[in-house]
Amino acid sequence: MQSFLSEPLSTEKITVKIADLPTSLQGLKLVQLSDLHYDGLRLSDQMLAKAIAIANHAKPDLILLTGDYITKSTEPLQELVKYLKKLTSKYGIYAVLGNHDSYPKNTRFEVTKALENIDIHVLWNQIEYPFGEAFPIVGLADFYSKEFDPTPVMNQLDPNKPCLVLSHNPDSAEILKKWRVDLQLSGHTHGGQIIFPMFGPALKIYENITNQFPKQIRSFLPFLVEGKPIFYHWEWLYGLHNVGKNQLYVNRGLGTYFPGRLYCPPEVTIITLQRQ
Repeated sequence: MQSFLSEPLSTEKITVKIADLPTSLQGLKLVQLSDLHYDGLRLSDQMLAKAIAIANHAKPDLILLTGDYITKSTEPLQELVKYLKKLTSKYGIYAVLGNHDSYPKNTRFEVTKALENIDIHVLWNQIEYPFGEAFPIVGLADFYSKEFDPTPVMNQLDPNKPCLVLSHNPDSAEILKKWRVDLQLSGHTHGGQIIFPMFGPALKIYENITNQFPKQIRSFLPFLVEGKPIFYHWEWLYGLHNVGKNQLYVNRGLGTYFPGRLYCPPEVTIITLQRQ
């Protein structure tokens, strides 16, 4: 079941131009899913099944998952993987973990094991080469983790070759401007969930109000992490963005937190790469 008001599932289709993309990868099709929060409250089985059907129908070359598969408990994993094992793509499925998948440490290991048992490759500060060395895929540790340190990973890459980076939290794009990132895929924001036409995201309005409160009070308020915002770059709330010379796509996710979604539907993203 899904206890919170959502909106109909949206399929977003975008084309991203990549400099130096190998001609053999022209038209490469990627599908991104993010922020499932599969816990019996935030994502219905019906919507999850529909998202998987849309992903498979696209006949993707690669499926990419960008974190937050659960919310608090690892108990739903057994049921979740029954759905995720139905995903199919030519070159496999790669994933990174989100903040909800990473703490405490045993949660990270349980989520990783559950996904890898169904042949989903979980990357934690790792590089993989499903298409060969001409177009590597990087998966980073969660932004809030003490192990988030892109330097030793990114420095392994050839700056003359394009790359794809998976990082749950789009705030990491600010740090990644030091390197060439032809496309970063992120989630985490849920697109803001509630967007007021002409006024913008409700969470930003909420943050502006709570910033007036003492830090001791903010630490007890919802939608904040230790009294801090859940993200900083509101300009990257959802969709495709240029971040310096890099490109970032932020997926609105599938799961829905209280009080629900408004003008911000959950999404499956289909990305076609074109040589620039």
